[in-house]
Amino acid sequence: MIGIAIVSVAAFAVSLALTHRFCDPTSRLHVLDHPNERSLHSRPTPRSGGVAIFVALSVAVGIWSLGADLNSSLYGLGAGAILVSALSFLDDRKGLSVSVRLPGHLLAAALLVVGGLSLSAFTLPGIVWHWPEWLGILLSLLFLVWMLNLYNFMDGMDGFAAGMTVIGFGTFAVLGYQVGNTVFLTLNLIVVAATAGFLFFNFPPARIFMGDTGSSLLGLLVGGLSIYGVREGVFPLWVALLVFSPFIVDATVTLLRRLGRGERVWQAHKSHYYQRLVQSGWGHKRTVIYEYVLMLACGLSALLAKQLNSQGQVALILFWCLAYPLLMIGVHRMEQKKKL
Repeated sequence: MIGIAIVSVAAFAVSLALTHRFCDPTSRLHVLDHPNERSLHSRPTPRSGGVAIFVALSVAVGIWSLGADLNSSLYGLGAGAILVSALSFLDDRKGLSVSVRLPGHLLAAALLVVGGLSLSAFTLPGIVWHWPEWLGILLSLLFLVWMLNLYNFMDGMDGFAAGMTVIGFGTFAVLGYQVGNTVFLTLNLIVVAATAGFLFFNFPPARIFMGDTGSSLLGLLVGGLSIYGVREGVFPLWVALLVFSPFIVDATVTLLRRLGRGERVWQAHKSHYYQRLVQSGWGHKRTVIYEYVLMLACGLSALLAKQLNSQGQVALILFWCLAYPLLMIGVHRMEQKKKL
């Protein structure tokens, strides 16, 4: 546990120091995000915080791996993370088209799958659906690419993506601890620590953003560590989806709504539910605290699920299947009141 503490503190310290440096206009990585009609922020803000997260993760994992016995599938995760971070850094600096980004995302996901991080079945309480190998590979690729991009979509409010990362990966760490999987526990704590150092400067009002470099990296890690947790027997996939459901539900429902309206889904917009809350008058801080409470509730539900029998787990799933539509209706009514 001493080793885990050391690498976690190292990740936090490196991230904190680099994020502070990138906030300085004299830094070479002080790359500004200028607001436009689709932005929630009103002043130019640096967006290089993701570089600090990536470097902090790399340093901490590098130190830890010297004495750890790592599963070979984690090397595929590392390779994919490096590729996504490099591609996203170029996107933050110069801007890349979808025709360049998407093949890069698919290649990064393929590195994870080739390394052994793919799903062979989907488990619900009392039900196991086994897939043919080809279908498992295809669904794993789609899952990884979607998680990577939805994290990017949801990184549009001060402290939101970083806070979700701390709570979500923190829940993963506790789940890893409960089953005695030290590798899974350590990896998730490193992600939590590296992101917490950045969150210190990103909490509303944010002094810096993580940019695509951070959001794409963290999205890939959510997908990769979810599959890794399933393969290691830490949890079934539905539990991982529950932990990150505030992001997954908002991004997926918003995408389907935009597709139904014939909109160009790859273009930036302000129609996510969290964005609509901000525009309804809640503001960044109140909205992000509300989202934190929702994230914590999902995380605690995931921890509770491990203690329940099949009937209790079904009831928990049904509760959240009912809760999310009610929450969406609440957001819609708030918008209607603001218009009156």
